[in-house]
Amino acid sequence: MPKSSAKTSERRAAVIKALGHPSRLLIAEALMKGEMCVCDLKDLVGADMSTVSKHLTLMREAGVLNCEKRGLNIYYSLACDCLGDFLRCVDKLACGGKKTTCC
Repeated sequence: MPKSSAKTSERRAAVIKALGHPSRLLIAEALMKGEMCVCDLKDLVGADMSTVSKHLTLMREAGVLNCEKRGLNIYYSLACDCLGDFLRCVDKLACGGKKTTCC
């Protein structure tokens, strides 16, 4: 594990913050299955395009998402494939630290 520094802690906090909103977490969980168009993410979150765009921008700037414009559409994908492992650990913490796979 790399040596921690203030800069490393700031970058980690930005990633955690990017995942720390229910809508952004919902987006990240959906993208674990594969890339999605911004219009599909809008429908998934159930918010207006402006709100969804702000969530996506924050996630992209934190390094959580990649995006690619194709024609008139923008497609988003996760920047790393280990998010599922991280969320499984979070689930254990959310269950009070029990050594179970589910709450």
